[in-house]
Amino acid sequence: MALPNGAGGYQIGDGNIGEANLTVQGAPVALTAAATLTGAQLSNGLFTYTGAAVNLTLPTVADLEADVSSAQKVNSAFEFGIINIGGTNAATLVVGTGWTIVGVAAVSANTSARFLARKTGDGTWTAYRVA
Repeated sequence: MALPNGAGGYQIGDGNIGEANLTVQGAPVALTAAATLTGAQLSNGLFTYTGAAVNLTLPTVADLEADVSSAQKVNSAFEFGIINIGGTNAATLVVGTGWTIVGVAAVSANTSARFLARKTGDGTWTAYRVA
């Protein structure tokens, strides 16, 4: 078997440096009111919000791990973003059972925030605001 040379295969580490690194992203989950997020919604990775000042609650860790069954090892992680397209009110990420939030949880009007969710132990996750 010949090794890929860039003309017909994918090169790990070298790759096609002139091309964009593409991923798959479903349409954002659109929220307009307070909500308890689901593991399936978090797996989508992108939320938009517009409406009154509300809390967006993370699911319980038990619910998250039921929906995202491959995230069973400590240090499993994924990212998700919240884009607040409303003109005046903040959407605040709040904990569900088993969660901790590190960083500013409020997503101000006309801004966005990126969070990294990380399994920190049995029955515990932390959401870090990273941007």
